[in-house]
Amino acid sequence: MDLSYKEVTLKTFAEKFGDGNTEGVKCYFAPGRVNLIGEHTDYNGGHVFPCALTIGTFAAARKRSDRKLRFYSVNLDKAGVIETSLDDFKPLKEDSWTSYPKGVMWAFEKRGFRMEEGLDIVLYGNIPNGSGLSSSASIEVLTGFILRDLFGFEVSNVDLAVIGQDAENNYCGMNCGIMDQFASSMGKEDNAIFLDCATLKYEYAPVVLNGMKLVVTNTNKKHKLVGSAYNDRRNECEKAREILAEAAGIKELGELSNEDFEKYKDAIKDPVVLKRAKHAVYENNRTLVAVEALRKGDIEEFGKLMNASHVSLRDDFEVTCEELDILAEEAWKIPGVLGSRMTGGGFGGCTVSIVKDEAIPLFKQQVGDAYKARVGYDCTFYEVSIGDGPMVI
Repeated sequence: MDLSYKEVTLKTFAEKFGDGNTEGVKCYFAPGRVNLIGEHTDYNGGHVFPCALTIGTFAAARKRSDRKLRFYSVNLDKAGVIETSLDDFKPLKEDSWTSYPKGVMWAFEKRGFRMEEGLDIVLYGNIPNGSGLSSSASIEVLTGFILRDLFGFEVSNVDLAVIGQDAENNYCGMNCGIMDQFASSMGKEDNAIFLDCATLKYEYAPVVLNGMKLVVTNTNKKHKLVGSAYNDRRNECEKAREILAEAAGIKELGELSNEDFEKYKDAIKDPVVLKRAKHAVYENNRTLVAVEALRKGDIEEFGKLMNASHVSLRDDFEVTCEELDILAEEAWKIPGVLGSRMTGGGFGGCTVSIVKDEAIPLFKQQVGDAYKARVGYDCTFYEVSIGDGPMVI
């Protein structure tokens, strides 16, 4: 974790809200996440396998003596200080980025956790904006953690994930599953989280990459999921679920084996809905096999399943884009790359790759050159580490 971000956050707080004074201010951090496999399965009652990162969002916060809320983002300094109050909640379009923290406050109040005093909050993130590494979930979990710490609300880290998802679904208008918030709130160093999204049962699985690293490659094509085809995919999966609930007697697509799906798939007449359902079922079962391979130390098999995941996301779920496909397909050509796939909601953002240490220079050069030649601008590489969940720093 780069603690220089904490220093800048505190300094900015003193300038914007403290008249140079930071007495009573506390500093916090919540991570972003990368998902290793299991994409668009979380809202289909399936399994996911994300991990928290050592990059994320930092905050400096202090309680006020009135009901005002004042927000400032170092990353979005042109927006200036945004001032509102506990009595004035607005939806995302009117309230820009502050809808993420305000949505969490709204979701806390809905559960009977009332804030009687307002807050001054400065945020500073080192997650690349629009990268699909869950900056929004990081902000939501961070806000919930701050509220728990400063107001003494009795909520668990799992509760923080559920509250963050509620805020994003019902305040911000993004119909996401639970994965992003859960990965941020429940992160554990050097472990990924094997999560059953239907039950929220989870276990940690050590990610032992001897002589290898996780490399995240950013397309630098900003993605915006609110108002995009993301919600369309959820609706298409819901149509498939309704049909298969009647035909196969299931509640969620994640309950089906691949064989069950093939047995009952003819009940789905819409070819687009059929493709979406196939991805949801096959990706869930691919995730089960991948985690078992990792437990056995078979990183090569895990990598092959990552590649298959990308193909399914490209062909059946259709949430990749030219930029993501170039990154993945160029990575597959390089000896020493065990697996590479898009990660996150899609339509832009990043790929995640497992790369042998000795192959990283060639990977960056070859993928980077091919990408720029075909797209016209650079991609960006990050060698990432798996970190812990939210904390006071």
